[in-house]
Amino acid sequence: MRPAVALFVKRLIVILTLLVLLAIGVVVAANAWVLARTQDRIENDLLLCASEPVGVVFGTSYWARGGGRNPLYSARLSAASQLLRTQRVQHLLLSGDNRTRFYNEPVTMWRDLRANNVRDSDMTLDYAGFSTFDTLVRAREIFGVSRSLLITQDWHLPRALFIADALGIDAKGCAAPTPAVSGVWQLHVREWLARVATLGDLYLWGREPYFLGPREPLHIVPAAR
Repeated sequence: MRPAVALFVKRLIVILTLLVLLAIGVVVAANAWVLARTQDRIENDLLLCASEPVGVVFGTSYWARGGGRNPLYSARLSAASQLLRTQRVQHLLLSGDNRTRFYNEPVTMWRDLRANNVRDSDMTLDYAGFSTFDTLVRAREIFGVSRSLLITQDWHLPRALFIADALGIDAKGCAAPTPAVSGVWQLHVREWLARVATLGDLYLWGREPYFLGPREPLHIVPAAR
């Protein structure tokens, strides 16, 4: 190898190494910031979760990748129904993706909660919760939510709470159990990267929700005694 080429390769390796280290540093710093700002508001025991007027339930796929029912979905719904039953929340906002008539997360959640004896009057469906960001913007702008209990897995809650803070929503997190599932490490890695992207959404490129629409303030019906 010619000296000039060898020198170029060495410099290229150094530059690439520095870029990789910089990227790792950004990911670590962003995650540390998000976690530090939110961890003290996450409760892992459903019986100890804070009482708030509205529980925001984040949608996820009903089906697991390997087939069968998604245990993460089941855990979120089980937690939501228990929180409503114990009056930790007075109303559930079911927010998820409704990208086609064959894929409708809010309706699927509504049907399953209905089957678990949750009243229709205790649920509101948000059909345009295409992302965590969209769900929380719409909770504030469309449904008038100013205080809420966020219901999802513990690894998802820091990002959700961080977004809620930036939007001015007084939120606390209630962690649905995280059952053992294959590929859970991939979910964690994706979440680490999503936290970095969230900082860009909020502070750099001014992300907007995919769809808003007219206001639909929640109607909270007192629980039957």
